Amino acid sequence: MVEAETLLEDLFPDYVIGDKGYDSDPLRKKIRRCGAKPVIPSRKGTRRRRYDSKKYKLRNVVERFFNRIKHYRRVATRYEKTDANYFGFLCLASLLTSVM
Repeated sequence: MVEAETLLEDLFPDYVIGDKGYDSDPLRKKIRRCGAKPVIPSRKGTRRRRYDSKKYKLRNVVERFFNRIKHYRRVATRYEKTDANYFGFLCLASLLTSVM
């Protein structure tokens, strides 16, 4: 959860979507303090919490995108040393992925 909290520090999203592994009270409180709504289903064995299931289903689109972009070896293994060059190849792979 430490990394998830770090990622939320300078962001002000409307919703934060995560899988069951991110179901914790401290993270949910941090998300609400950012002014966002958590869209995280409850883990098995914990109390049931309501979440927007339609928004949660959109998470699959993002996961599929990352899966397709990793097919480009240069992006997956990060051959580029500078952030600018890596970002350029990331944009190129994104464009090629969206066209296919």
